[in-house]
Amino acid sequence: MDRETELKKLHFRAWHRGTREADFMIGGFLDRYGASWNEEQIAWFDELLKHDDVDIMAWAIGTQPVPQEFAGEMMAMMQKLDYIETT
Repeated sequence: MDRETELKKLHFRAWHRGTREADFMIGGFLDRYGASWNEEQIAWFDELLKHDDVDIMAWAIGTQPVPQEFAGEMMAMMQKLDYIETT
């Protein structure tokens, strides 16, 4: 699958999580940073989306420890929460 198609697929999955809060956090993260991601970062995000929203959100806000497979630069960017726009 080409990069543009993959990002479109991820965009849909990121913005249709089931709750508005998760959509803003997970979809907003993709919208802010996704265009600059390399293949490894896209694969990281794809794997992240396989987990429950409550877990992803807890890792991002620091109420649960981040699993080793998601720890690192990408999760650190997500934890900044500087990409959430609610208006």
